[in-house]
Amino acid sequence: MSNNTIKIAYLYEDLMNTYGDSGDVKVLKYLLKKKNYDTQVDNISLDHDFNADDYDFIFFGGGQDFEQTVVAKDLVRHKDTLDNYVNSGNPMLCICGGYQLMGDYYKTNSGVTIKGLGILPLHTIFKSDKRMIGDTKYMTEWGEVTAFENHSGQTYFDDTNKLHPFGQMIEGYGNNPQDKEEGLRYKNLIGSYSHGPLLTNVNIANAIVDMILQRHEERVSA
Repeated sequence: MSNNTIKIAYLYEDLMNTYGDSGDVKVLKYLLKKKNYDTQVDNISLDHDFNADDYDFIFFGGGQDFEQTVVAKDLVRHKDTLDNYVNSGNPMLCICGGYQLMGDYYKTNSGVTIKGLGILPLHTIFKSDKRMIGDTKYMTEWGEVTAFENHSGQTYFDDTNKLHPFGQMIEGYGNNPQDKEEGLRYKNLIGSYSHGPLLTNVNIANAIVDMILQRHEERVSA
């Protein structure tokens, strides 16, 4: 493999791809191709071996409660490598269910608690009487984002000194109805409830491409 190949790990692509979240990876491949980089995308699914240090970018999409339950049981195998990857400041994008599973837990509508990785100090509570669905608009450090959300899980930060919102809501709900914040930014990890896919907002896609290329340069020169 040449040093001109970007390696992307897609966590559980076959299970976590609600509302076409794979479109985010396709946008990145397109933008990287324009910069003369090839892209290798590996689907890391059930029982697959995985070392996050081998990759330039990790993507984790959304899924329904059943799929999240299945994934959560397998995902624990990868806690240490993902924890090291994220806390080393490497780029990762987590959408909806993937975002939730990076936190401490997700409590479902039936009262079952799905244990997350605990890498991010946050938790999510399913509220069946408050479905947050519709077009969203919010402001990030890279400019305005328009997207679509559809979730009943309400996410709350347990350490606001460590976690910061990805954006401030203009329209829609975001993490929950109270905080008026969308997603999170922790080092170079972005978590978001935005489908659409999110990276049709080229300002965000270009910012992530910059992170990926910086990571790639560091990885191949190590």
